[in-house]
Amino acid sequence: MIGGAIYAEVMPYLRIGESDMYSEITGDGEPVLLLHGGWCSLESLRAQSDALISDHRVAAFERPGHGRTADIDGDYDYPGMVADTLAYLGTIGVPSAHIVGYSDGAIIGLLLALDHPERVRSLTAISANLDPSGFTDSPGTVLKPPRRAKEEGPDRERMHYDRLSPDGPEHADVVLAKLFRLWTTEPHIKPADLARITAPVLVMAGDRDTVRPDHTLLIAASIPGAQLCLVPGTSHALVAERPELISALIEDFLRSAQ
Repeated sequence: MIGGAIYAEVMPYLRIGESDMYSEITGDGEPVLLLHGGWCSLESLRAQSDALISDHRVAAFERPGHGRTADIDGDYDYPGMVADTLAYLGTIGVPSAHIVGYSDGAIIGLLLALDHPERVRSLTAISANLDPSGFTDSPGTVLKPPRRAKEEGPDRERMHYDRLSPDGPEHADVVLAKLFRLWTTEPHIKPADLARITAPVLVMAGDRDTVRPDHTLLIAASIPGAQLCLVPGTSHALVAERPELISALIEDFLRSAQ
């Protein structure tokens, strides 16, 4: 049991749905679940994981087509990602956790807090968007995948992909194409629905984020009691640009949420 005195170590790969997904569980204390962004691996949140494990039991997994987890046939969608996340929590025996989600992971976190509130002790949503219009370069029109990838650090994430992916470096363009289709068509979260969220929430983004600052403000203002943090001088890659600051902000929020 994670978060208690007794827990079981988990093998690096767990069968979740139809996929064998790479998993890491480290540390002890209240459970925290890290959810990485699109076109990312767990390496993108390594600094945050390392900072949290001193006081928390930190669990994380890599979704299909990301990091060490092989891709799946067909496109990605957020409901499927939510289902995988719930299955992962069930597999590792965690009834509820503090959710720390980045980008696509933050969207998953919002959907969990909305539709499965009993599983969410708190939510840190970093660089989330409610719909495709929330991006700075896509006011209801087009988001080009190279720009989104660039904001997240294409060289760094491509390096991790080439090194880690069981599908091989040549499969990267397939994953990026599927992510492009996802980012330009989903999610569709109504701001008014966010009023149903009951968990403590920290909404965070870079002040130069790909997600517009007013969109981030809308998210925070729509969630009762939510805290808002715009990190100065950072882009969509804020978790890599200011890792120590981001980790400290998360740790401070988690102390207040326990």
